[in-house]
Amino acid sequence: MAVTTWFAYIGGLVFIALVVMSVVSIVGRKLFSAPVPGDVEVLQMASAFASATFFAYCHMTRGDVKVDFFTANMTSGRRLVLDSAGSFLIGIVGALLAWRTWVGAMSLKEAGESSAILELPVWIAQALMVPSFVLLALAGFYMCCQPWSQGGAKA
Repeated sequence: MAVTTWFAYIGGLVFIALVVMSVVSIVGRKLFSAPVPGDVEVLQMASAFASATFFAYCHMTRGDVKVDFFTANMTSGRRLVLDSAGSFLIGIVGALLAWRTWVGAMSLKEAGESSAILELPVWIAQALMVPSFVLLALAGFYMCCQPWSQGGAKA
């Protein structure tokens, strides 16, 4: 849980830095005709990374969006089974995202793709998301097994 919290803190700090950069760029553009060069590029790349840092924390704190209309009248044991299955699927999706994001980043690295204005290597921004997706996978698998390690549930 502590690792997911730290990832979320890092993502939050990145978003704060992006807001500050955007304000400086907007004020610079309006008052001095001098925006931050490549501000949109930095915003796109950094916000993708920062967004990914929240996924595992959200799942660990059960902050996911759930539609419990159909399960509201089920026994707690049956809901635990469904929640565990959902967490297992989150683990699989996290692992697939980590794998494919890494493959995509390496493809971008081989192609030498860079941003238009600052010429930043695009693969780095994509590769920075991989640890967050790995952590999401681990969080999903952990939350899948977690109810059963506390004595289980009677379905």
